[in-house]
Amino acid sequence: MVYINGNDLTLAEVVEVARRGEKAGISPEAKKNVQKSRDYVEKLVEEERVVYGITTGFGKFSDVHISKEETTSLQRNLIMSHACGTGPHFTEDIVRAIMLLRANALSKGFSGIRLETIQALLDMLNNGVHPAIPEKGSLGASGDLAPLAHMVLPMLGMGEAYYKGELMDGGEALKKAGLTPVTLSAKEGLALINGTQVLTATGALATYDAANLLKLCDISAALTGEALECITDAFLPGLHTVRPHQGQMDTAHNMLQLLAGSERTTKQGEIRVQDAYSIRCVPQVHGASKDALNYILDRVAVEINSVTDNPIILPDLDMALSGGNFHGQPMAITFDFLGIAAAELASVAERRIERLVNPHLSNLPPFLTPHGGLCSGFMIAQYAAAALVSENKVLAHPASVDSIPSSGNQEDHVSMGTIAARKARDICDNVSRVIAIELVTAAQGIDLNARTIGKRLGKGTGTAYELVRSFIPKVDEDRILYKDFDKALELVKSNAIVEAVENAVGSLR
Repeated sequence: MVYINGNDLTLAEVVEVARRGEKAGISPEAKKNVQKSRDYVEKLVEEERVVYGITTGFGKFSDVHISKEETTSLQRNLIMSHACGTGPHFTEDIVRAIMLLRANALSKGFSGIRLETIQALLDMLNNGVHPAIPEKGSLGASGDLAPLAHMVLPMLGMGEAYYKGELMDGGEALKKAGLTPVTLSAKEGLALINGTQVLTATGALATYDAANLLKLCDISAALTGEALECITDAFLPGLHTVRPHQGQMDTAHNMLQLLAGSERTTKQGEIRVQDAYSIRCVPQVHGASKDALNYILDRVAVEINSVTDNPIILPDLDMALSGGNFHGQPMAITFDFLGIAAAELASVAERRIERLVNPHLSNLPPFLTPHGGLCSGFMIAQYAAAALVSENKVLAHPASVDSIPSSGNQEDHVSMGTIAARKARDICDNVSRVIAIELVTAAQGIDLNARTIGKRLGKGTGTAYELVRSFIPKVDEDRILYKDFDKALELVKSNAIVEAVENAVGSLR
């Protein structure tokens, strides 16, 4: 059980709940804070004080007063009217992360929601009732209104949800799970949907995947280095301590660790003076993405434990402050940064793949086949990688530089943060596929380098090579390659290669 209180949820815990089915509960301390905030909201309603979203309408209708008798209808109408999402549904892991992050923010005790309403959301999560949430339709301010409204619909017995893999009516899903719908009270509809949890959940899981990919990119680059007899002098510490970017130094350390003991690598001047940038500059290129990721991880850690409502309930100050914490700009820029940082990993990997298959750039047989002409070998593998890289170039254009006014120009600047997060997710998926192609291509290059056949691989690269070969045999004559790449992709997404290599050489940085 992951216990939430709005203050110390970690990305690792989000992954446990989202992808491994861990359950979540509210800590005793958080329950007290939630109740205190709720008591204050009920006081505001009883006194009929003018507070945005509690005794007023929403957005452009913020000047319309709502009586205490109408507050329940106000919240229900809000959810129904705001459920305007479109497009394919978010995957189950993202939906589970959305539910957890929203509950975590609410449990911090500044949202004015009832404890039983948060528990109803967690009951859905813990019992496998996953709302059908369309991916498209959020501006990232005021938070993720449309998709979060779809999250709430099944709580009310409406909308659609997945239960045991089947899409059905939201009320039916609750019934099958032994749950009952809730009736929203004052402030609760707004508290549930006015936040950045859709964009944050999507981007946070992409960030986690990118962190795992970074080590694997070093491994795949080192495997390519083995096939191309790379010059290891470019990774020596003395070169990098004079330009001490941490990611650069860490990557250079990894490359030496992976290649240690190799009889296939060379020294400066043995067969060439220097390698091409895609090999020689691996520490600089991969390292820049690592430094970016460290910044992104820090921003994610802050956001998953933040209150992104409006208004913010501050009972100790006798205030309900209407502000802009729902604005997704801090994470929109962050997830655009993630997309750019990840895209570069695939870009440089594709150039390494080109060096492996192009006979003008290596000592290897053309397109890595011993039967050139009759067989095309890995010719189109590079095509596929190039297509993914080109797609990433389009996706990496920042969403956060765009804005379209909404709600009668009351909400006149928005973040497009959910688009940024979705693009970053798609870029990371494309990177995984490019790295899968590089792993298979590099292993083929290792097998076909006539100058080094029979020579020992490095301790780390040897482990990676053996694991790849245990699933994907050498290509002697043309066969259907996408099946090989799909197997490699499974290895990539399982993180099995990184785990095996770290067991052999120690932790990579």
